This record gives sequence, C-alpha cells and structure tokens, in this order.
Amino acid sequence: MLHLQKTIEWKGYNMHYNEEGADFKYLITNERDRQFGLCVNTVGFQAIKAGNTYPPRNHPDEYYFTAQKGRVLHEYQLVYITKGKGSFCSGSNPLQEISKGQLLVLFPGEWHTYTPSTKTGWNEYYIGFEGEIVNSLVEKGFLSKERQVLDIGIKEDLVRLFRRALEIAEADRSGAQQYLSGITLHLIGAILSISQNKFYEGMDNAAQKIESAKIIMRENVNKEIDAEELANKLGISYSWFRKVFKEYTGYSPAKYFLELKLQKAKQLLVETSMSIKEICFELNYTSAEHFFTTFKKRTGYTPTEYRNFGKGLKTEETYE
Repeated sequence: MLHLQKTIEWKGYNMHYNEEGADFKYLITNERDRQFGLCVNTVGFQAIKAGNTYPPRNHPDEYYFTAQKGRVLHEYQLVYITKGKGSFCSGSNPLQEISKGQLLVLFPGEWHTYTPSTKTGWNEYYIGFEGEIVNSLVEKGFLSKERQVLDIGIKEDLVRLFRRALEIAEADRSGAQQYLSGITLHLIGAILSISQNKFYEGMDNAAQKIESAKIIMRENVNKEIDAEELANKLGISYSWFRKVFKEYTGYSPAKYFLELKLQKAKQLLVETSMSIKEICFELNYTSAEHFFTTFKKRTGYTPTEYRNFGKGLKTEETYE
C-alpha cells in the first residue's frame, strides 16, 4: 500500500500528515517563552491501525524510539489513549496493559516505552512541555512517577483541548506559546480532577458518601455538627470517614464545616444589614469575640473591614 505523506515548513513549526490520520508539530521556543515558566515543545495526534509500525518513522531523532529499546525524553509528556489498547513500562512502573480512556504521564530523564497492540492499534493525543511551573507541580506531588497511568475515561472536553492546542500551534501567531501553556495547565488540572474523582468513585461509593456529608454540612451551617454522629448517620466508621474526607477535600470534617461557616459569614456581611452579633447568633458562634478572632485570623480582615470593603464603605470597628 502506498502511504501518502507531506511535510510543510511553517514559521518554525513542522506539520506532518499521512493517511493514518497523524497530525503533529514540533515547536521552536525562545528565551522569552521559557521565562513564562512553561513552554510546549510538541503536540500531536496519531491514529495507528492494527498491525502498523509504531511509532511512524517521520519523527525527529530525539523523539523517535522502538518499543524494545524505549527512550528517555528531556520533557514531560501527556499521552491520552482514546481508542484501542497496548502496553506501557517505565523506570518507575512495571509492564502493564493500557486501554482507551487512560492517560500516560511521562517524566524527563526517565526511561519508558509504550506501544499499541498489533491486534487493535490505538489513537493517541500527546503534548510535550517543560518549565519551572511543572517542576513545582511535581515537587509538590500533583504529578508523580508513582501514578503515571491515570484512568480518566473518554472525555470530549480533553480531546477538544488537545485539538485546540494543535490549532494554535498551526496558526503560529504572536503569543502562541503562552496560549499553549495555558491549555497545558488546563489539561493538567482537568486530568487531575477527573482521575481523582474516578478514584474515589471506585472506593465503595466513597465519593457519594463524602458528597452527602458535604451537603448535610452546608444545609446545617447555622447549627453544630458532630463528625462522629455524621459518620454514623452515613453508615460508615468515623476513622474511615475522617481519613477519606480529608483526602477528598483537603480538610478534616471539622475544619471543612468551619470553612462553610466562614463563607456564610462573608455572604451575610456583604449582602445583608445584620449586625455582627446577629450573624454570630445566626451561625451559632460561641461569642462575638470568638467570631471576630476567627474571622480576622482566616481572612486577614476584621468583620467590619470585610463588610466595608464589600460595600465600599469606611466605618469604625464595632460588634453591634
């Protein structure tokens, strides 16, 4: 079979097309782009048919590899599989099967290899990037070599973001790198959110239990809630509830409830004419002084200062 292919040179971008449905760009970045904190080096899509050679042989040497030898990249990459299945292995992860709806996170300086099954082929979207912003995300544990395969399912919104990145690279307009950097951060945020929620959904309805607890807290923000009683009401152990709730929200149940009270207090301060004492009574704070101290510690403003800023006023502090 004759494979038709053409390459177009376009202001620093190389665009490749072939009948397999491949569309990929390798971008040139300058010092100004790198100062932004995140820059994109490559973005692409490949539809690999069953039995075809992988990867296609029209990639630059620093990106090309064979499944047997693998490779080491100088950048991070997100590789999203939307059709078919295959395998993946890296220095941090043993050989495992990969299927549609999964996404690979590749790290610079780490050996890895992946390939579609010769029986099914696969479709992949990918974007390669580097910079201090991503390094910081890795240092803080948002991206981890221990979790390089993320289950996110088939999401049209993610495909749309990859496609938009391809369009921006092709257009090659001023500020393209910054636009691509924003898309990359959007992708990372969406991927982390989706994978985390799918993880909790698979933990014996953990997500449903925590969401139920959040709703109960929100609907009873003007009362006091005991976390142990709430766990019993939901039919789960308190130790499990407290552990999973903090992992899910970033707060212990008690602190999350206090944050809800604080949010409601902010709303009442700006949107009503209730006095600070009335707000304290409404939200079941022990005293106006306690409310004042807690509010100032969490927001940096006294209740009256917060109300005045919200309403464009300036008055002296009072509990009345």
